[in-house]
Amino acid sequence: MTPQKSTPVPEPSGRKSWVKKTPIEIFLEQVSKQQQRVDEMREALAHEKRELEKLQEARAVLEKK
Repeated sequence: MTPQKSTPVPEPSGRKSWVKKTPIEIFLEQVSKQQQRVDEMREALAHEKRELEKLQEARAVLEKK
């Protein structure tokens, strides 16, 4: 009798199994991530503009006195 090799049982580590991505999938993922970064920067810029407008209004009030 020849001993049979047992297949290793993957230990549950809470991670998903690795799936190889195609170059197209990688590229599309990069585009998506860059779009997210741009959207976040636009939101931050809008917030900073509002803060600047408030400060300029306060400055105008102070300069009138």
